[in-house]
Amino acid sequence: MSASAMDTPGRHAPPGMLLVHPDGSSFRFDPGALCLELLPTGGPGPLAHFEVLHGPDDLVRWAAESRLPGGLDLAVSPAEVAAARRLRDALWRLAEARVAALPPAPGDLATVNDAAAHPPLTARLTAEGAREWAAGAAGTALLSTVARDAVDLFTGACAHRVRTCGADDCRLLFVDTSRPGRRRWCSMERCGNRHKVRAHRARLTTVDD
Repeated sequence: MSASAMDTPGRHAPPGMLLVHPDGSSFRFDPGALCLELLPTGGPGPLAHFEVLHGPDDLVRWAAESRLPGGLDLAVSPAEVAAARRLRDALWRLAEARVAALPPAPGDLATVNDAAAHPPLTARLTAEGAREWAAGAAGTALLSTVARDAVDLFTGACAHRVRTCGADDCRLLFVDTSRPGRRRWCSMERCGNRHKVRAHRARLTTVDD
C-alpha cells in the first residue's frame, strides 16, 4: 500500500489512477475494478496512515477520479463518508482473504452486503442519445454501486485473479485482467521498475565477485 492522493487520466492518458506516495513520488495504478479503486484511499490498521477520506468532498473527489463515467453530481453526508471507510476496510480484508485462500469474515461480508442492498447509482438515456446520471445521487447509492461491483468481482470469472503486488513492501491489490494472467506488480512504473533495478544491481554484484 503506497498512496495518499489520486487523480484520473485524461481521455488519451494511460488507464488507471495516479497515486501519490507520501514521499512525493507518483505512479499510475490500474486495479482493474471499481471496488479495488477505493482501497488506496486508506484502510484498516497501519493502512490508516494513508487515509484521504476525511470529509464529504474527499469522497466526491474520489468518485470523480474513479472509473465511473463522468458527470456525476453527488451529494455526500459525513455519515456516508464514515460508511465508505467501513466498506473500504471490509473490502481490504475480503480481498486479502481471497488472495490467501482464507474464509471471509462474516462481519466483512455483512458490511458489503448491507451496502449492496441499497439502490445503486442510476444512469439515464437522454433524448439526444447520450448517457447521463440521474439527479439526486447520494453517497449511499455510490457505496451500493461499489459493493455490487465487489460482489460481481468475487463471484465472477476473475475472482481467482485478485492478487497482491509482488513487492515485499507493497500491499496494493488488483485483479489481473491481462489475457495471459501474468501480471505481478501494482505498477511497472513503481514496483516493477524497482524490482528490475534491484535485479540488475544483483547481477552486477555477482559479476564483480
